[in-house]
Amino acid sequence: MWQLTFRRIAIGFLLVWVVSVLIFAITQILPGDAAEIRLGQDATPESVAALRREMGLDKPAYMQYLVWVERLLSGNLGVSVAGGATIASLIEHRIGNTLFMAGMVSAIAIPISVTIGLLAAMFPGGLIDRIVTTATLGLVAVPDFLVAILLILLLSVELNWLPAVSYLSGTESFWQTLRALALPIATLVTVVAAQMIRMTRAGVLNVMSSPYIEMAILKGVPRRRIILRHALPNAIGPIVNIIALNLAYLVSGVVVVETIFAYPGLAKLMVDGVQARDMAVVQACGMIFCTTYITLILIADIAAILSNPRLRHPK
Repeated sequence: MWQLTFRRIAIGFLLVWVVSVLIFAITQILPGDAAEIRLGQDATPESVAALRREMGLDKPAYMQYLVWVERLLSGNLGVSVAGGATIASLIEHRIGNTLFMAGMVSAIAIPISVTIGLLAAMFPGGLIDRIVTTATLGLVAVPDFLVAILLILLLSVELNWLPAVSYLSGTESFWQTLRALALPIATLVTVVAAQMIRMTRAGVLNVMSSPYIEMAILKGVPRRRIILRHALPNAIGPIVNIIALNLAYLVSGVVVVETIFAYPGLAKLMVDGVQARDMAVVQACGMIFCTTYITLILIADIAAILSNPRLRHPK
């Protein structure tokens, strides 16, 4: 078990390194020069060249990569080209907002999704199962921006119940914050819950076809007990994996939702960095997103190994 765990961790570190190389390479080939952006269009070639030397942009690409990695490991993410503030301060202000919304969505979506998925698996082919399957299939096919627009039109424009823009000044109370985030939270819960419900149902029903489950059914064990005591522990691996994927999406994949609702999160900061050609901000946000994604998948993989003896002893 420990060997498998350390192997997964080693693969995780290798993936983080590969991602860092890809992020740096992609941002390097994008058009635009950080020195020219900082100095403006009226800058002289001499001043641009001097600032490039000061920022280390005149060095070879591999030297710039090594310096960038050293700064990442030391926590020195550099200075934003657009505003002149340190990138660490920008991220520190935004990451709390993103984690708060991700935590709220997770606290709502995960219990609801697992419960509905188990309920559908208890009555396969029944009315509840058909309703859940049809509804989740439709929601999976609908993109998140369409869900967000429909919620804005209904709850903000037509009914005027909730604000369409999730602007936070930092002085709101907890309930005012929840009201401001109600629409993006509802959008994300709708999007991620559908996938988790389907995976929970599919994972449990897949285990229900096993011989030991059939033996328990023949012995007259109640179906609820079979699912909760015997099927769910063996189906926890794929369920945890899909939960980890959706948690990673809540941190790194909510660019569209944060942009639509003007929510000051980390994904919105990355979009602003792309628009301002601030590659240092884009690189830092990209590394945070990818590292979070890899870490959550690694945790899900290790949790599946610990919970399922068949994964610990594949032979």
